[in-house]
Parts: sequence; structure tokens; C-alpha cells
Amino acid sequence: MNRSSALGPQARDEALAAMAGVGGQPELDVLVVGGGIVGVGTALDAVTRGLSTGLLEQRDIASGTSSRSSKLVHGGLRYLEMLDFGLVREALQERGLLLTRLAPHLVRPVPFLYPLTHRGWERPYVGAGLMLYDGMAMIGKSEMGVPRHRHLFRRQVARIAPDFKTETISGAIKYYDCQVDDARLALTIARTAAANGAHVATRVQVTGFLREGERVVGVRARDLEAPPGSPGRDLEIRARVVVNAAGVWTDEIQEMVGGRGSLHVQASKGIHLVVPRDRIRSEAGFIVRTEKSVLFVIPWGRHWIIGTTDTPWSLDKAHPAASRADIDYILDHVNAILREPLDHEDVEGVYAGLRPLLSGESEPTSRISREHTVVTPVPGLVMIAGGKLTTYRVMGRDAVDAAAHSLKTTVDLTVRDSITDRVPLIGAADWETRSNQRVLLARRSGLHVARIDHLLGRYGGLVDDVLDLIATRRTLGVPLEGAEDYLAAEVVYAVTHEGARHLDDVLTRRTRISIETFDRGVGAAPVAARLMAAELGWDPARTAEEVDHYLRRVEAERQSQLMPTDQEADEARVKVADIV
Repeated sequence: MNRSSALGPQARDEALAAMAGVGGQPELDVLVVGGGIVGVGTALDAVTRGLSTGLLEQRDIASGTSSRSSKLVHGGLRYLEMLDFGLVREALQERGLLLTRLAPHLVRPVPFLYPLTHRGWERPYVGAGLMLYDGMAMIGKSEMGVPRHRHLFRRQVARIAPDFKTETISGAIKYYDCQVDDARLALTIARTAAANGAHVATRVQVTGFLREGERVVGVRARDLEAPPGSPGRDLEIRARVVVNAAGVWTDEIQEMVGGRGSLHVQASKGIHLVVPRDRIRSEAGFIVRTEKSVLFVIPWGRHWIIGTTDTPWSLDKAHPAASRADIDYILDHVNAILREPLDHEDVEGVYAGLRPLLSGESEPTSRISREHTVVTPVPGLVMIAGGKLTTYRVMGRDAVDAAAHSLKTTVDLTVRDSITDRVPLIGAADWETRSNQRVLLARRSGLHVARIDHLLGRYGGLVDDVLDLIATRRTLGVPLEGAEDYLAAEVVYAVTHEGARHLDDVLTRRTRISIETFDRGVGAAPVAARLMAAELGWDPARTAEEVDHYLRRVEAERQSQLMPTDQEADEARVKVADIV
């Protein structure tokens, strides 16, 4: 690729300078606001069609909804039951694309058991649904990529999942979906966009729109990393079309253009628990229907992810809080299917995310469809909302199609069709080769083969970059103190190549230490901060401030999770604001 995909500090400075027109750079064709999965997908679509593209994110890549999902790439069985066949088919096609062509290094199949609790009618009913599910996955452009479903009797279920209560079921159906580290997927898409020429900058807040008459011609923005009053802190970035992909903040962005817009996004909170893998003996995950939603028990490396809830949320959108009631709800439902019940002491991590649901009626959030919508409320501004992680590429394509229409009418610029279904994400190209060379890579690097497997699952073919870093700085080839599943090199690489600027970015999103350790990353924080300080030029005071902020954030989250209601949980969590 002609440009580096690295999103280090220098790349950010250069991106901001280019977007602000320093050095006579022309205005952008497309400026994307929002660095979640939809925003980065839109930026990649735009730049690969030949449009000059920028992306601004107020916090960190995937810092909102896109790092707090169920981490599934799936068609959505419950949407099949809602007869939303178009959405399911589209999502299954995208699942196949991601698994077989676009991100085979990040997306992997995962088996699930669908327990059957009613004799007679349920097996043919669910079996027919899963036959349709598999059939839809097989008829698209890409391969299905996962095994087909199969029927199991009670005794087979007991062998696969010894800790599952089989006395209440008549059997199960085993089927496959896929999973992905959602934050890593979003980051990899952002880096792929940067490698193709997009300008990407995080910690930049959009404060208003630039207007010429009715038309939006860019944004006013503030570089949150620059000291107040410094030159370059407040920026004007001009673009022929601005695409708003702000997710649950869509309504706030609409307010900036005078409240004009036809989208209303309702935030729905979903919480997940993380428990150690040894707490539930099973070779497969589970999917169980509850009275309000669906309960997933999902294998996640040496852990299980259990979720989710589906409740309206109208409080702080940056840091939605899980209450004691949320945690009890999930524990009660999972314990109904387990021989050995889980309690609060088994929970390593808790995270809460907000789904951006398009709403127009007073229906419960669990019934609102995950379809997405694109609108152009005023000339020069495209807004996209709704959708789901799996279909991010389709959403990006539709947003750029709307932008292309605007470009054609204003500057007579003909925009080519989307090609993102044929653009593998960085790390995909050499992943299979490097996987075949895993033993060789272990010998050369001095790392255990299990370590190489871990790196391959996170970086794919970019594992070479991480191993080169270890080869030149041997001290980075050691486990990170306090979070031994990760290497010290991964913290440094997160800063130099992955745009991490704060300790939160590394412990919460570049790694998942904040939810995969019982102490929530408190033990790893000082060591990780020292590694980051050397790359970012932090002095001891700044390093101590980063650690202190992280520890206070963890404590605020712990306190919020003891509170009985959303209101009290929110009040406990917002006591610690963002570090920037």
C-alpha cells in the first residue's frame, strides 16, 4: 500500500494538518464524523472509491458502542423470527465475506447450542428456522465458511456441555455463527482506510458546522489534545460532504444544524458479564430465549461472555453504567441453565454498551429492528444511524452512495461504485501463510507457539511488525506484568501503530485487560503507563495522572455496579470524567 497504516502520534498530527488545509491542501471530498464501526467503514468505502477522505472521532476509535457489543458477527436468529428476512440474509452474506475474504484473521466461527425445552413441535420449528438460516448463508457471493447445523439428543448435549442442566431439555440444535473482537475490527478498518490515504484523527471534537447558505461545507472542531489557547486547537475543516456516523449521539449532531433531520435514535443499554472459562464446562456456547431478549453464553478465549440486557437508556451516553439489577438479571437467567450456579465473585469483568436504535413509535427497544437509515437533512450533510456491527460495510456503502449523489449535483464528480467487498483488511493478506509458519515464527522469536497463536489472532499478517519490535527490543518480549495473556510489545505497538493515546485506550480497547482480569487491569496499569510514557514523551507527573485516572475509573465502575437502579449507577459512574 502506498501509505503507512500506522496511526501513531506523528500520523495524527499530519492528518489534522492535511484536513485543516495547512500547506494549501484542497478541501476534502468526504469528512466522516464518528470513529465507531460505521464511521470507519464509511471512511474506508469513500477512500477506496477515490474520494479524498477525513475522519474525526471525539474520543478513541470504537470507544462507544463499537467496543461494547456481544462481539458476534451473525445473521441474527431473532430477526428471522420477526420475519425480517432481508436483514438476516444481508447480515449472513456479510458474515461470510468477513470470515472468508475481508478479515479471516479477526473473525472466527463459534459453535452454539440452541436448547429445546418443548417436546414435539419445537424441534421441527427451530430446525426449519436454522435450515433457512444456513440456506441464506449459502446462496450469496461468498462462501458460507461455517459448518451447517445439526440436531443433538440429550445425551449428546451432556457430553458437549457437562455443566448444562439437561434434565429440563429434550435435546438441542448445534449451529455456528462467528465472533470478533469488535474494537480490534474497528481499529483495523480505520488503519486500512489510512493505508489507502484517509486522514484519521482521534480526540477531536466537532463543535459546529460551517455553512454557505443552506449548505454544510465543513465543520468547526477542537483538538482536545492541544492545550487550551494554543494555536491549532480550534480548527476549520472544509469538505464537500460531511457524513455523520455518530451513533447514539445522532440527535445531538442534528441539533447543530438547527434540529433539522428525520432521524430519532433511541439508546438501548445492553450489559455483558465476563467469567473465567473454567466456571462453565462446555465445548460450545449457548443461546437461550428470555422473556425480554436473548441470552448468549459465548466462548471468548480463556473466558465466557454472558449477555445481554435490552433496556432504554437516557442518561450519560459516553459511559453507560451497569447496575446491580442488570448483573443480577443476567446471573439469574444463566443460572437457570447451569448445574453449578455463578455468583458475583465469579465475575471478572462487566461492560455496558448502547445500541443506536431508530425509533419512531413507543415500542420496547427489544422489538425495534436493527435496520439502518440514511438521510440528507440539509445539502452537504449525510446522516446514517441504526444497523448492527455485522453490516457495517453495507452501511458505509449506503452512506457514501448518498454522499456521491450530493457530489454529483454540486461539483459534477462521478463517483465509482463501492469495492469494499473486495478489499481485505490489513493483516488478512499474509495471515494464512504466517499461520502455517507458526512453529517457525516461535523458534525465530523465542516465544512459545501459544504466544504466536495469540498474536496471529489479533494482528494476522501484521504479526511481523510486532515480532520485529521484539527482535529490536528484547525486553518487550515478556508478558505484561498484571495481565500475562498479553506481551509488553503489544502496549508499545498500540501507541506506535494503533493510535492509542491514553492508558484507557490500551487497557480497554487495544487489549481487553479491563474486562479479562479480576482486578480490571489495576495491576497492569503502572507497567503499561511506563511503556506508553516512553513512546509519548510523558513526564512522571503525566504518567502518574494516567494511572490515577484509570484506577479512579475502575473504582467508579465497581461502585456503579453495586447500585440498584440505572439512575444511581449513572451518578456513581459519571463522578470520573474522561481524561481529556
